[in-house]
Amino acid sequence: MTKPVANGVDAKALTAFLERIENLEEEKRALADDVKSVYGEAKATGFDPKIIRKVVALRRQDATKRREEQEMLDLYTQSLGLFD
Repeated sequence: MTKPVANGVDAKALTAFLERIENLEEEKRALADDVKSVYGEAKATGFDPKIIRKVVALRRQDATKRREEQEMLDLYTQSLGLFD
């Protein structure tokens, strides 16, 4: 069975890829809305969403990398006397 090809492009395969991408993009938007909603719930409960975002980023990091970054941050802030 031959595939419909116009100007060297398999239109059926291209359409299938585009539809899959569009579906995934829609799912991604829905998930982003869900995440936003959870941050809103946390804020309504008294938590600071900005800080929660930072904690989420920290938890996502490898523990060794997180420690190294914290040590560098401590070194820099001490050098500048930010917390004296």
